[in-house]
Amino acid sequence: MPFQNARTLDLSLDLIARAHSVPVPDDPDALAVLSDAELGPGLDAIVDGRAGSAVWVFAYGSLMWNPEFPVAERRIGTVRGFHRRFCLLQRRFRGTPERPGFVLALDRGGLCRGVAFRLPDSEIREALTPVWRREMRGRGYVARWLPVATEEGTVSALTFLANRASDRYAGRLSDPEIAEKIAVACGHKGPSAEYLFRTVEACERLGIRDRHLWSLQALVAARLRAGVPAA
Repeated sequence: MPFQNARTLDLSLDLIARAHSVPVPDDPDALAVLSDAELGPGLDAIVDGRAGSAVWVFAYGSLMWNPEFPVAERRIGTVRGFHRRFCLLQRRFRGTPERPGFVLALDRGGLCRGVAFRLPDSEIREALTPVWRREMRGRGYVARWLPVATEEGTVSALTFLANRASDRYAGRLSDPEIAEKIAVACGHKGPSAEYLFRTVEACERLGIRDRHLWSLQALVAARLRAGVPAA
């Protein structure tokens, strides 16, 4: 995979840890997640007719640095028609109902560079169950097979887009508005700022330059240095 010298981020794990030193307990009522039984029909529909095909997943956020599924091959790739944006509110995991954070989704327009992962050869439904559970249980995404252009050729990859019908979809807020929420949000999985940091760090390491992420990490770092109000 390509590698370029990464720029130095304004945001750091130390800065985030100092701002969010108090653990936040889980609140299952903050976001009811779908069970495997409820997720099953959607998974069946998305894999219908694709048995025997290579299974690719397109990663543009946390899947880049924490895929949580076996990987046989990875390539830098580009999806056209959608761009990476912090547009999904996170009221659990990395936020609370009172202080929701944000996670990334693909929204309409532009393009997005990310990582295409090929999963090891196995039964397609079994292979995709872990990532399907992770991404779809919170009702924030819709899944599509999209063409991903790579240097080795175009592949069809399962890609998770923003579900604009979800109450988690925040629309197109400005970077300062998003940064303010990310800076103060923390859930039982950790601060929203950590999610941002690890994603922009992964992009920089891979030579993926994203102005939205770079702007946000600088804004969040400045907000954390100014002081985050106590929860």
